[in-house]
Amino acid sequence: MDDRRITRLSKYLARHLRHDPGRIGITLDRQGWTDVADLLAACARHNVPLSRAQLDAIVARNDKQRFALSEDGTRIRANQGHTVEVDLGLEPAEPPEVLYHGTVGRSLAAIRAEGLRPMNRHHVHLSPDRETATRVGARRGRPVILTVAAGALHRAGHPFYRTANNVWLTEAVPPRYLG
Repeated sequence: MDDRRITRLSKYLARHLRHDPGRIGITLDRQGWTDVADLLAACARHNVPLSRAQLDAIVARNDKQRFALSEDGTRIRANQGHTVEVDLGLEPAEPPEVLYHGTVGRSLAAIRAEGLRPMNRHHVHLSPDRETATRVGARRGRPVILTVAAGALHRAGHPFYRTANNVWLTEAVPPRYLG
């Protein structure tokens, strides 16, 4: 399977495992999991045939590690970024002193005024390094990288969570914590 097909299928899966599972007839449990067999059948019904081997390749080769398989390999979920209500069971964690957020120039005025907000997601997503933040920001244009004083924000009482694929989540980042 070539990289373009993996990317296309990864985006298709992300849309349904994060935002709109009902569109293809799957359901997510409270923790965001769905049965792999149900997902593969739903994809086939919607003219997106996908074998188990191809699904495994997408999970393994996705550069953002968007997905996780259960230990027994029978269930799959997105690691973060949901707009549907799920509880990923993430424990609060102490973040590093500095995290990063990739965005684009047209968003800067609002971010400087209001800080980082989750928008239609449940959390603000932060990256552990500039390179990852640059890739994230580049999805919507020329990237601008913001530095987040995560340690200070955490000490001020804001909880942080770390996902399985090393994305840091928090509810919001007020402007004074942005550099």
